Amino acid sequence: MANNRNVARALLDRQGRTYADEAGIRLADRPGPLYQLLVLTMLLSTRIRAGVALAAARELFAAGYRTPQAMEAASWQDRVDALGRGHYRRYDERTATMLGTGARLCLQRWHGDLRRLHREADGDRPTLRRLLIEFPGIGPTGADIFLREAQTVWPDVRPYADRRALAGARRLGLPADPGGLAGLVGEADFGRLASALVRVALDEESAGEVSRTAAAR
Repeated sequence: MANNRNVARALLDRQGRTYADEAGIRLADRPGPLYQLLVLTMLLSTRIRAGVALAAARELFAAGYRTPQAMEAASWQDRVDALGRGHYRRYDERTATMLGTGARLCLQRWHGDLRRLHREADGDRPTLRRLLIEFPGIGPTGADIFLREAQTVWPDVRPYADRRALAGARRLGLPADPGGLAGLVGEADFGRLASALVRVALDEESAGEVSRTAAAR
């Protein structure tokens, strides 16, 4: 167990940022940041490199599309152009449409506030997943991405580790279940650990380097 904790700590030291952090989202349990996480989730849900999705999210936010109101008010071409500046070109037209439709759904169903979605689910993860999947472009994998990141501000979701995070845990020889992983770090760090494990699964971080860093402690 001590060795596993060393590996988890080494991983956090090397890759301790969530994907929301990297996209420039100051995640909090407030309407704006939660909507920005929804946008990032839509972008990460396509078959495109995470780095490209993150760059596209930063471009959308830099253009001012940080709320569902702003996203819906933007023209389709403005959204396409912002995605293009982030080199998100393969899916830019379809994604621009989904971003507009998703913003409209967020406004009409949840009055622009995803905390309402959270309250409606009342701590039930399957309900949360079902409600998230109603947004265009977000399937089961997208719901996992959103909840994996949102657990940093929605404590009732923790510990949440999706299949990619668990795949990263297996590569490092760590427990491949959320409860086992939760015993390796403080509660507030679990979201960061889950994101870091995804980076291992996606080969954005070397499992061997993490293990060597842990062994040198």
